[in-house]
Amino acid sequence: MDSPHQTRSGTVEGAANGADISLLAHELKQGPRGALFLATISVLALLAGWLAFYFLLFMPRGPIG
Repeated sequence: MDSPHQTRSGTVEGAANGADISLLAHELKQGPRGALFLATISVLALLAGWLAFYFLLFMPRGPIG
């Protein structure tokens, strides 16, 4: 028990699981496009909902007072 535990994922070859390292590096450079796309759609849907409430519910009631 004197030696530290070594896993295969601690090496580049083990982490890549035999895949091409340059391909993985290229994909990581592209960034999380899917997550960014989903976040953009979610924010646009939230904004559209807020504008719908504002113009369809609050504006027809008129000014306060």
